[in-house]
Amino acid sequence: MRLLIVDDHPLMRVGISHLVRQEWPDAQIDEAPTIAEALARIAAARPDLVTLDLSLPDAQGLEGATRLLRVLQGVPLLVLSLNAEAAYASRLLQMGASGYLPKDRAPDELRTALRRLSEGGRYVTAAMADHLLGLLSGKAPDALPHELLSAQEHRVMLLIAAGQTPAQIAETMHLSVKTVGSYRARILEKAGWANNTELTKYCVQHGLTAL
Repeated sequence: MRLLIVDDHPLMRVGISHLVRQEWPDAQIDEAPTIAEALARIAAARPDLVTLDLSLPDAQGLEGATRLLRVLQGVPLLVLSLNAEAAYASRLLQMGASGYLPKDRAPDELRTALRRLSEGGRYVTAAMADHLLGLLSGKAPDALPHELLSAQEHRVMLLIAAGQTPAQIAETMHLSVKTVGSYRARILEKAGWANNTELTKYCVQHGLTAL
């Protein structure tokens, strides 16, 4: 198995490598601290599995996953994040990721998650699975404002909360500034926020800016 670890923390890469070799002693492990380097690694040698940290020097939040999924085309992607919120798992699974694992669960569940993905399955924690099933059955608690947003609106929200201007968001997402403005208007309307300040305050309170 060839695994690509995309994480800018050396200790995290060492830890993941150690856990993987316990399960697959002969695994070939490549590492990349940025999305740009990860894309170069993928072009040089296509991996069988990829793990991705959501907070990297050149990509924050869903942006890194979006860029990798464009080129992976069927290669399973396991997202690792400091954020344990099920809403992120739902977003990423909708986008095409194969699994989502909070970093504090990695020591206990990483090998199980990678084994599941290598067999063609998907993986989230048991608590996240219960929440996602609740959403599908209509039995989940009332949705939080950010759970009402589409995947694109969610990305725009995170970029606004990160302090990006409409022009910067447009460049990041390959959209026009006018389209970004339309997304912003829909976000504020759906969530009931009056302005960017309320949006940013909400994201900070719910841990949606430090992924």
